[in-house]
Formats: sequence, C-alpha cells, structure tokens
Amino acid sequence: MKKILLFSSLSIIFVLVFVSIFANYIAPFTPDEINLSNKFAQISSTHLLGTDHLGRDVLSRLIYGARISLGAVFVTLFLILSFGFLVGAVAGFVGGKTDQVLMRICDIFFALPTIVLSLFLVGILGTGLVNVIIAIAITHWAWYARIIRSVVLNLKNKEYVMISKISGASGFKNFTQNMLYPIIAQCIIVASLDIGHIMLHISGLSFLGLGVKAPEAEWGIMISDAKEFLFTAPELIYYPGFALFLAVMSFNVLGDYLRDKLGNKAILKDENVQP
Repeated sequence: MKKILLFSSLSIIFVLVFVSIFANYIAPFTPDEINLSNKFAQISSTHLLGTDHLGRDVLSRLIYGARISLGAVFVTLFLILSFGFLVGAVAGFVGGKTDQVLMRICDIFFALPTIVLSLFLVGILGTGLVNVIIAIAITHWAWYARIIRSVVLNLKNKEYVMISKISGASGFKNFTQNMLYPIIAQCIIVASLDIGHIMLHISGLSFLGLGVKAPEAEWGIMISDAKEFLFTAPELIYYPGFALFLAVMSFNVLGDYLRDKLGNKAILKDENVQP
C-alpha cells in the first residue's frame, strides 16, 4: 500500500512539474483569454473543464496555476535554505557569543505565528507574489537555522570530527567533508515536508488578495474568484481546490518517504572519517 501511495504521489509530482515547464505548449488557451459570450460553459471537447465567470478556460488556468504555485514554492525554499543554512552552520560551528546572538534573533521570529508575521510583512512590503515570497522566506528561515545548528552541534563532538581537527584539517575542510552531507540530508527531509505547507501559505495569501493578483492564474486566486459562485458553479472551486490538495498530499508523502530513507543517514558513522 505504501509503495502504491508513493508511486501515485511521484506520478502526480512528475505531472505537475511537467505541465509547469511546458504550460505554453500544453494549455489549450492562454489563461487570461476572456470570452464573456461563453462564460460558465460546461465540460466539452473544446473546454475539458469548462469556463469560469469570464469565459476563461479552467484547464488552462489550472496548468498555468501549477507553474506559478510550484515556481513560487521552490524560489521561497531556495531563499529559506540559503539563509537558514548560513545562519545555522555559523551558529553551530563557531559557537560562543556568535551562537547566542544568532539564536536570540531566531527566538524573535519564533515568538509570532508565521502567518501573522507574514501578513505584517506583506502589509509593510506591499502586495504581490514577489513580496509574498520574501515575507514567507523571512518568517521561515529561523526554523531551518535552528535545525541545521542542532545537526552541527551534534556532529562537532563526534569522534571522527575531532580526529579530523586534531589531524590538522582546516575548519572549512572539516566542515565540508564531515558535516556537509548530514546537513544536506536533513535539509532535504525538512524541505520536502515543508513544500506543502509553503504552497498552502502562498495560496492562502493569494486567496486573501495579498499575493498573486488577477488576472494571473494561481490556484489560490482561482478559489478566491470562484467563491462568489459557490452555489451556481461550485466546480470552479472544486478544481483548484482538488489540485492544491493533490499537490500538498503528494509532496507530504514524498517527504515522509525521504524522512524514513534519509533519517538514519543524517549523522555519519565513525568509519567515514576524513582526516
């Protein structure tokens, strides 16, 4: 059963990535092509999922919405991992007052719920997808920094790390050869489990009108546009909602699998000494 679920999730992720990359060639219409004479069209050979209140092809908007949603998630994760890795690695490896100062800064970000802090930052920076990405990255990096720091602290006192240090290896060489792999493994696990959360975060802010703006096609804004027609055309909410559900579920299943496979490899064994 687990293998079937994993295979299904990987297939969904592959389809999402594929349609995101080749949206221009796959989508039958441009996502913002308005045709008021054909609004609320039913499923047909021309419009496989019908049209919305402006006569736009729903399938095309879903395909382009996948591109925006996945693209925004991966850009956000890149920013989070870059800054979180830098702060966490420095705090754990250098230690002392540097560690204390950096962790107190992290505590400031832990003091407020991420969604509240994101709303506050978007209010300061302004609406738009770029500002939403920046706001989410700012509110999430501290969690990654704390995790990376804990991995570094756990590794610093390992016998093979101490042997490498005594053997005269530089701090940079010791870090890259004996600590980098388990840190990357831990980052992959955490990031894969966090993709769904960040995707929901971005879609939620777009639903509130703070992220992607109409007429751009994004799943959150599609749900927001469709809420006015909940009783007359509920399928307009079902389609992007179901797409979001499948994407989040698939990445969560992949994250669980990677956690089971890489979790035991996050800490290197003594035989992997690199003097």
